[in-house]
Amino acid sequence: MRLLLVEDDVMVASGIKLGLANAGYAVDWVGSGERAEEVLRSELFDAAIIDIGLPNMDGLELTRRLRRPEMASQNTPVLILTARDALHDRVQGLDLGADDYMIKPFELPELLARLRALLRRSQAATSAVLSFGPIELDTANRRATAQRNGQSVAIELGPREWTVMEYLLINAPKPASKDKLLQALTGWDKEITPNAVEVYISRLRGKLEPYGVALRSIRGFGYRLELRPAESE
Repeated sequence: MRLLLVEDDVMVASGIKLGLANAGYAVDWVGSGERAEEVLRSELFDAAIIDIGLPNMDGLELTRRLRRPEMASQNTPVLILTARDALHDRVQGLDLGADDYMIKPFELPELLARLRALLRRSQAATSAVLSFGPIELDTANRRATAQRNGQSVAIELGPREWTVMEYLLINAPKPASKDKLLQALTGWDKEITPNAVEVYISRLRGKLEPYGVALRSIRGFGYRLELRPAESE
């Protein structure tokens, strides 16, 4: 999942970014509302974390502008961070298009839990567990398993394999875009080639096929999870 963090305090931003990255998110950080508006106009993110107390253009105004039709990320879920404990500020933020808010200081586990809830709602998911056939991905506990012969078997996934798997399950049974997968795997800090996506897809194929799940390439678009027909006796 690709996140945009908008926070002008470098120390706070560094801590949040590190915590999110350790949780498997690709995080891009900007320190002003003006820069965030520029980025959100043309780039897509799965969620945005916006501090209210930004210089010049504050987080409330940024959130209002984010919802304009010309913004590429106009439907991006927004979590507002605020040091203001006033009811008026919280209500105003929600009215302007924010989806949730947190009051500073906060604990990282709660931030991660609120993000997961926002992402589930934006993807019309009702549970923290994503599934397809015998495969289950527990996004809250970061645990991948498969059911075989009535037993739950753990599937070991690296951080980027997890990201690819999560997108595939969110989109299943529809295909997941290769371009979207590439964006989710890297932010501005790192660059990987489109061929790298194929490397992770190949690794996942090897881990899913023993459980009867195939990963089919859709020419010119991306990849789709499919259940293989059961072999006849």
